[in-house]
Amino acid sequence: MIDETMREADQKMGKAVEVAKDEFAAIRTGRAHPAMFHKLTADYYGTPTPIQQLASFQSPEARTVLIQPYDKGATAAIERAIRDSDLGVNPTDDGNIIRVTMPELTEERRKEYIKLARGKAEDGRVAVRNIRRHAKQALDKLAKDGDAGEDDVNSAEKRLDGMTKKHVDEIDELLKHKEAELLEV
Repeated sequence: MIDETMREADQKMGKAVEVAKDEFAAIRTGRAHPAMFHKLTADYYGTPTPIQQLASFQSPEARTVLIQPYDKGATAAIERAIRDSDLGVNPTDDGNIIRVTMPELTEERRKEYIKLARGKAEDGRVAVRNIRRHAKQALDKLAKDGDAGEDDVNSAEKRLDGMTKKHVDEIDELLKHKEAELLEV
């Protein structure tokens, strides 16, 4: 029972780290990349649809993304979703593809993105700590109900603390890389 609780906590913490990684990928740096668009949804025939499902993406240059809709009817909806997003870009449509050119990042904008990245990292850390708290409560319940010995539970809690530290350190490392990437001119 203890092993199951630990395994479940490790899986959930791993997922929290993956979510943080995805959040960091969505924060734009000086380079344009398709991951910036993965959170955007377009109104496709009345249904909010992720634009990854509506188009293919290419990055021919460092600051340009070409978006080729699979269905020409979705072009306007994709363009509107990008324009209304918080990316701060203005897409242009030439009939076949949507061209998104990223403006140069100013120092002020870089600082805003770093603040945003730190906020996302803190969200990830909080998620990991919440998972730890739930796992610890489950372990305490096992000890209280007599399903596991005190020594086993204490040992599991020490492993849980190590697991929590490992996942929080992963998030901190991701943040460090993202900050370095954002400060790179």
